[in-house]
Amino acid sequence: MINYRHLLRMARWARHPPSPRRVALVFGVVAVCLALFGLEKLGVIPDFGFADRPIGTGLKLKPLN
Repeated sequence: MINYRHLLRMARWARHPPSPRRVALVFGVVAVCLALFGLEKLGVIPDFGFADRPIGTGLKLKPLN
């Protein structure tokens, strides 16, 4: 079952739809995300494009003893 909050939001969007500029922005962001996903799956993005770091390169913390 759908929540009343969702029904109210859909009614508001039906009365006042988003501007074409906002729709284009959302589609642009989705397109960039899909392009990055596709490039990652194809293996085109080089290794420096990933957030993973080798073990031992992080912040070194010393115990408080």
